[in-house]
Amino acid sequence: MQKKFRVLFLIVAIFLAIFVAVSILVGLYAPKIVEDQIRQNLKVKASLGKISLSLPFTIVLEKLEIGNLANIKKISFSPNLIALLFGKVVIHGLTITEPVINLEQSVDGKLNLPVLEQNGTKAPEVYPTSLKVQDAKIIFTDRKVNTAGYQVIVDKLNISVAKVSLPVTSLATDFSVSCQLANSAGEAFGDIIFSGWLDYLAKNMDAKLEVKDLNITNFSPYYGNFISNKKLLSAKLNLGTTFKAKNNALNIATDFNLSHLVYEEGEEQGLSLDLAKNALDLFTDADGNLHLVFNIDTKLDNPALSQDKLKSIILKAAMKNLSSQSPEQLVNKVSGVLEKFKGYSKELKEIFGK
Repeated sequence: MQKKFRVLFLIVAIFLAIFVAVSILVGLYAPKIVEDQIRQNLKVKASLGKISLSLPFTIVLEKLEIGNLANIKKISFSPNLIALLFGKVVIHGLTITEPVINLEQSVDGKLNLPVLEQNGTKAPEVYPTSLKVQDAKIIFTDRKVNTAGYQVIVDKLNISVAKVSLPVTSLATDFSVSCQLANSAGEAFGDIIFSGWLDYLAKNMDAKLEVKDLNITNFSPYYGNFISNKKLLSAKLNLGTTFKAKNNALNIATDFNLSHLVYEEGEEQGLSLDLAKNALDLFTDADGNLHLVFNIDTKLDNPALSQDKLKSIILKAAMKNLSSQSPEQLVNKVSGVLEKFKGYSKELKEIFGK
């Protein structure tokens, strides 16, 4: 018995000695190798503060900077050594902690994403079994809509993706994504949560998307006067959408609430050719809130939806909202809309003449 313990102790001691030696070598030479590989493949400068190993076999990268694109506090993962013998890169427990990503769109619409250079050799396939992103931040600067740079920040971004543990035969994947949106001053203006599970091979899904207290006026450079011909000073969006798929048949059920609509005072600057933009108030309730409930049926593997079909679905929901209002409300609203268009008779004749 003592002999067996001595042999076991010797094996453990040899393993620890090898592990310590490898850890020292990795700490000394691996950062330079990683930096060189990033420079060669992405053509951007890179720096890595530290690489270390921990038991049972976890690789940890700290303070990784990739040009002006990314700054990552820590990356940790455990490669499957057996899979490596068969030429497969299987990674367990991939965790990315506090990454800061700077995305920028140029005036001509190009993103500052580096392109992986193909040198003729096929890159090995990587299979992560799980992924966690903790407290990430994405800073998006758009110079296409504003040459000075219009900025939206995705803050407190947390992502979790992992295979469903039970039943063992399941190929479904659990996922959870949550974030807070902020403006360039760092002021939060809404939260987004998306969670559920997906089995893409079986074409099944059950998930829910929630948007909470999103002030859509922060996206005014993108929607322009699509929502209203008048300038919106405030508009809160709360949305709940469920995605349920069975055998590739996907149903998307949405409960849409737009509230706290506040317009800039003053005369409108002209008549929009699209009169629906000016008639938004027709579909709001007595408190000025727009509430729409609608369903979309499509395919999970090809969720194609034409713009015309989407407009039709939303219009039906809006008409249902309109029909629930009292005749007195409708008369007052229609009278108000007609009053706005006084003095535009010539322009209206030209529009309808075309």
